[in-house]
Amino acid sequence: MAAITAGRALADQPGTHLDHPTPSTRVVLLDGAPRLGAKILAAGGGRCNVTHFEVKPEDFCGTSRHSIRKVMSRFPVEETIGFFRALGVELKREDTGKLFPVTDKARTVLEALLREAAALGVNIQVNHRVQAVEKNDGGFALSGPFGRLAAKKIILATGGKSLPTTGSDGWGYALAQSLGHGLTPRIFPALVPLVLAEDHFIRSISGITLPTTLEVRAGSGKRIAAFTDSTLCTHFGLSGPCALNISRFLTEALAEDPAAKLWIRWLPGAAPESLDADLQNLGPGSPLGYLRGKLPERLALALCQAAGIDPKTPGHRLGKADRKNLVRALTDMPLPVIGDKGYNVAEVTAGGIPLTEIDLKTMESRLCPGLYLCGEICDVDGRIGGFNFQWAWASGYVAGGAAAGLVPVWSGTAGR
Repeated sequence: MAAITAGRALADQPGTHLDHPTPSTRVVLLDGAPRLGAKILAAGGGRCNVTHFEVKPEDFCGTSRHSIRKVMSRFPVEETIGFFRALGVELKREDTGKLFPVTDKARTVLEALLREAAALGVNIQVNHRVQAVEKNDGGFALSGPFGRLAAKKIILATGGKSLPTTGSDGWGYALAQSLGHGLTPRIFPALVPLVLAEDHFIRSISGITLPTTLEVRAGSGKRIAAFTDSTLCTHFGLSGPCALNISRFLTEALAEDPAAKLWIRWLPGAAPESLDADLQNLGPGSPLGYLRGKLPERLALALCQAAGIDPKTPGHRLGKADRKNLVRALTDMPLPVIGDKGYNVAEVTAGGIPLTEIDLKTMESRLCPGLYLCGEICDVDGRIGGFNFQWAWASGYVAGGAAAGLVPVWSGTAGR
């Protein structure tokens, strides 16, 4: 997005001829990976969740939601839809609010971006890992196994540390630091599956998917964050949208309060009092029979066992303590999280370069003139559902245009 926007801005400037670009106008995209767009191809189960129909600052974490709003408003969702439509990629909205290409193929998105970059004369070089950047009077000198390259301005769009096999292994942070930037105190995997203690029953019911509420509470009991969405029980713990969304809040909470915990409500819409009343009225019916209509049987059995009751006990023989234990297991169960699956599978990185070090009108560094930053390298991470892509499109749009000599503003025509 940054390269395309820069290419478009230069094409609009007098005296620029992209068929014969001069060193002063050429846009060069250097990527250390052998192929571009691995994260795009992997996103959304290979379909690429391009954005969400409604994106708000509250969907993000990072330095400041007000700061995030400033950038996102420069290239909102309507512009993203129009941008891709102009490239021949129509998007469809699904029930979740996520927007996917109508082809259901991530490659449709990647190929459209590559075609547009090529049409604008962007010089794309893969297997060109930049190992060092030096600031000089003329701009910057970039060096790596490919040799050296002089540039008047540079944009760091290196990603964070998530999915390092795609090329985003955190090296961008070192490059930014070498040019005077700092990093947030903590950088950690976000949107990442959670690992539970080996003896927890969830690990024995792998494959079950259902809606739950996951909640992070401080050691004092204060609620820090909660999500209700689909949760997947796995052989190592929890995955699925709900677990991924809550993961960054749990990691951050534990860093500040080791007594913080994750809690699960297996029946999000059920009140404890109502469940207790139902159990009292079971008569000869069993708790397992009652729960079969609400939960997968393997989970129902496991929850009865966790509550310390025989799942086939007739309802009229359930004592008050038994009912209380089962209701608590259903609606307020603590989970022994011992870690997460790490950067290798995390969908995004939390933390990075603080937005306070960036001019948000241009995404230019406040510390190193001529350096621009966009995407996941910044201290911005969104929840699952296309929000991180929307940040990438918006921040890349602003950075690319500004680096090429323009200060992009939303005119409502970017996609036309």
